[in-house]
Amino acid sequence: MPATAPIEQPALKPELSAAENLAFFDHVNTQVVTANPAAQGRDFIDALVAAGFDKSQMQLTSDETTLGKPADSVQFSVAFQGECLVGQYGPASGGYHGAVRPALGTGGCLIGQTRPIDW
Repeated sequence: MPATAPIEQPALKPELSAAENLAFFDHVNTQVVTANPAAQGRDFIDALVAAGFDKSQMQLTSDETTLGKPADSVQFSVAFQGECLVGQYGPASGGYHGAVRPALGTGGCLIGQTRPIDW
């Protein structure tokens, strides 16, 4: 019986482009959702940091609306090689979604108010 090749796990490759790291970004975030379907923003940020992404390059929207209600979705991003790895998760987004987007003129990745990542 022929030996099967081991399945290569996605890994962070900082020297490559954001698009070439999207599969790993998605892998990390999918694991968060699998482990905790009620995951909030900090859960994603902590997992991405543990996976090797640079916390100082991240942005995150609030888990709550301005009225103190749970947000319909949370967005989080990592500025990476001049582009942005962006994730979104929550009931209004139909589950987890990840994408590569151009960086904004501000150098950030998310439009609107973001919360401090100060932990």
